[in-house]
Amino acid sequence: MTPVRVGVFGLLGSGNLGNDGSLEAVLGHLRAEHPEAVVDALCGGPEAVTARFGIPATRLHWYRGEYRTASRAGAVAGKGLGKLVDVFRTAAWVRRHDVVIVPGMGVLEATLPLRPWGFPYALFLLCASGRLVGTPVALVGVGAAAIRNRPTRALVRWSARLAAYRSYRDAQSRDAMRAMGVDTARDEVHPDLAFALPTPEPSAAPGLVCVGVMAFHGGNDDRARAEEIHRRYLDGTTRFVRALVEDGRRVRLLTGDEVDGPVVASILDAVDSPLLTAAETSSLADLMKEMAAADSVVAIRYHNLICALKTGTPVLAVTYAAKSDALMAGMGLGEYCHPARELDADRLLDQFRSLEKRSPELRQTLNDRNKAAAEQLAAHFTTLTKTLFPAHRKAT
Repeated sequence: MTPVRVGVFGLLGSGNLGNDGSLEAVLGHLRAEHPEAVVDALCGGPEAVTARFGIPATRLHWYRGEYRTASRAGAVAGKGLGKLVDVFRTAAWVRRHDVVIVPGMGVLEATLPLRPWGFPYALFLLCASGRLVGTPVALVGVGAAAIRNRPTRALVRWSARLAAYRSYRDAQSRDAMRAMGVDTARDEVHPDLAFALPTPEPSAAPGLVCVGVMAFHGGNDDRARAEEIHRRYLDGTTRFVRALVEDGRRVRLLTGDEVDGPVVASILDAVDSPLLTAAETSSLADLMKEMAAADSVVAIRYHNLICALKTGTPVLAVTYAAKSDALMAGMGLGEYCHPARELDADRLLDQFRSLEKRSPELRQTLNDRNKAAAEQLAAHFTTLTKTLFPAHRKAT
């Protein structure tokens, strides 16, 4: 019997801890239930993926400067040639597999700045190649949202239509794809894949508050106001952190992507206090360890919120997209959301104090919701196995 060949695809190994956490969850399932599977990746950071997860990996784009702004003729030509070369590279890679999995991530949304000819085009090539060569492409536990930009919407819609399997991390993602013309009658909704990761043992650091920050500039529709939005978010977050420190609270700054580093540096420069520190994290497991030690968390990145929720730590969400509001509501903390585009430090502080007063009650709620999420994900992986890994393999 020949081992099943599995490809994983996405902006993996590129510095985003949430994306890599979704990959880790899927690899954990494959290694437990399909130890015979031969796995490799087509991804944004192949060296990082191979070093961390021990699987072979290929660079997602032929042109190495894909995500840099092309201002010179040579760069523009390189990008254009890369789009053509990637058609053949992607098809050849897909053909070598029995199944390709896109593990989680918000691959069907544009809630952060996104150009259609970047990742949406790459995803379309993947799904079209799968349909062309007969390799099923599975979008597993992905996020989706309504998209206004027509080229991006068209690429995302056709990617979803061409995929052989789709499941979503929340109901509104499925609703968004239905609204964009995709038949979702057989598509399922399950908790985010990151809820399948191991939970660290709780550790006590009384009085500690973890604050997750982000290089937030709004979304695709906010490009004209990007700097204004960023300044308001950064100023408000800095004021909030300063107020906590002045109250004698220890504050630990956390990130979820390498691009968030300058935000941490700005806050550290503005709030000069030994009570304020910054954590160095390289995985969702690292983030969960930090949050498991805290009394409470305030965070903006989606997977930072998941880490806090999974550890059972009460969290106040600074939200920039409906996915965060849906996540918080589903875990019983829907009233503890604050808009990132209109961050008000005083109101955020009031919400934070209310959160802390209800901490014992909220911890029990999170404990119950986490048990339910684990059961739902177990069912999800069972369905995935039946759908993508049939009992009979081709004979050698």
